[in-house]
This record gives sequence, C-alpha cells and structure tokens, in this order.
Amino acid sequence: MSSNFPNGFGNGVTIRGLPLQQVHPGEVLWVNNSTVLAKGGVGGSNGNNGTYKKPFSTLEYALSKTKASRGDVIVIMPGHAETVGSATALNFDTAGVAIVGLGSGNLRPTFTLDTANTATIPVSGADMSVTNIKFVGNFLSIASCFTVAAAPNFSIENCDFTDTSAILGFLTIVTTTVSVDANGLNFSGNRVKSDATTTPGPAVSILGTVTDVTINDNHIVHTVASNNISALLEHAALVITDLKLMRNIVHSVNTDTATGGLLVKTTATTGSGIIAHNRIKALDVAAAIIITAAAVQYGAFDNLYTGETTLLSGFVLPAIATDA
Repeated sequence: MSSNFPNGFGNGVTIRGLPLQQVHPGEVLWVNNSTVLAKGGVGGSNGNNGTYKKPFSTLEYALSKTKASRGDVIVIMPGHAETVGSATALNFDTAGVAIVGLGSGNLRPTFTLDTANTATIPVSGADMSVTNIKFVGNFLSIASCFTVAAAPNFSIENCDFTDTSAILGFLTIVTTTVSVDANGLNFSGNRVKSDATTTPGPAVSILGTVTDVTINDNHIVHTVASNNISALLEHAALVITDLKLMRNIVHSVNTDTATGGLLVKTTATTGSGIIAHNRIKALDVAAAIIITAAAVQYGAFDNLYTGETTLLSGFVLPAIATDA
C-alpha cells in the first residue's frame, strides 16, 4: 500500500487540533456540555461513558477516568464551557494526558476563572498538555491561570487568555512554584490579551530553578501600562538553563522599562539560553530595555523594538555586539 507519508509519524500527527487516535495507546474520552450534539448523540453527563456520542459533561470528571502515563487523550467539543471558581475545582493531575479543544474562534471550549483571585488550575501531573482552549479571567487580580507544581514537561499550546473587563482578569498566565521540578515547560503559540488595570504581569513567572524552558511564537498584548514589568517572562534571581524564547510578538503601552525589560525581567546572572527573533512595540522612547542588563547568560539575536508613534521600523535591541 502506497502512502504520502512513507516514514510514518514518529512524533504523532495533529489535524485541526485533533491528534490521530491510532498514534495514542491510551483511551480517548470526550467532553461536551453544549447544546450542539453529535448526530445520534445525547447531552453531556458524567453518568455517560465518555464516548463521542455519550460524552462527559466536565473536564474534571474526564480526568478522573484517565490513567497515568497510558497516553490518554481528552477531546473537548466545540461550544463547551465551564467555570473554575477555586484552586481545587479543576486539577491537571494525571501524568501523560493530552487535553485537546475542538473548534475555532468563539466555538473553542472556554474555561472561565471566577469567584476568587486564588482560582487557578493546579498542574501536578507530569507530561501533560493542553491545546486550543480559551481561558477567561473574570475576577479581580486572579494570580495565575495555571500553577505548576512538580509537573515536568507541561505544555500549553495554541490557547487564548483574555480578561473580562478593565478590572477583572489575570495577573499571570502560568506560574511555577518554588523548589519543584517544572523542567521542560512549554508555552508556545498562545495569545494573551491583558486589559485589566490591576498591574498585569508576565505571561510566564518562574519561581524555581528550571531547565529546558520553551516560550515561542506567542502574541502578547497589554492595553494597560504596567511599567517596569515584563510582558512575557520573569524569573527573579532564579536560574533557567536552556531557555528558548523566540519569535514572540509583544505589543505594550508601557512607557518606562528602566528596571524591567519588556521581554525578560531577571536578576539572575547564570544559566543559559537563546532569545531571538522577537518583535516588540511599546511606548518607551527614552532608553528602552527588553531584557534586563543582569541577564548576561542569554544569547540575544535579531530582537527588534520600536517605541515610536510614527511609522518607523524597529531597531535591534540589545545593540549589536562587536567582535572584541
């Protein structure tokens, strides 16, 4: 039998956000509480068996039916919506589970964090991933959408994070906790739109020493000034080894970056990684900084910045080195 892909898919394949099921050895479970049902299907219920035509109604229940490290996939149907009102309502705690949302635009599954600023989705299962889902902040100063404990290789891809209003929204999207293994964190291809006035912070906040962090191809928009705060990554004096931070687009209205780079804010002077091909638009026209000066451990290549209000191309920042 001939094939257009004679070498197969060594790392699996995803079509329209859905992994082909035959490359996953585990169970495929379905979740849907919308009124749009599969042909011949019934409404979502946690009394169902979690199949395509008899889906579960909540993601937390579907996770309770998975088995660690088996390669299970949870598929969430278009139009599905849930609220997360605490730090215990939804737990990513089963190793190796992939959570995949179906649909595009406003039809993607939506999870709204509300009720308390401590509402979060704790991640404690290693090797988990989430893709193509919308997350909405709907309470004053929600500390973080995801809080990663001892959960290496957590991956967030192609997701949207938005605030509800000028006062209700996220401070940070993903935060690692202190002294845990959060190695292999991947935050790529996501869109973050921060509108809340309550000091929006970085998309990624690292509170422990980690290795192999990937932050690529994200689009970050801050419509409210949060001067001297990074829009993308902060990691204080904590060491990141093998950082890959590339091809991100940041649009911010910050006017002051004297003590906080728009891309990276840190006081760490050891570690390693590459920061390359990023594009930043902000309003600091004095002496803009996109990476704080202490971050000498990183190699910076082809990062462009503009703070102009006229149509001028961005300039290389940090400045180009000489072969001295």
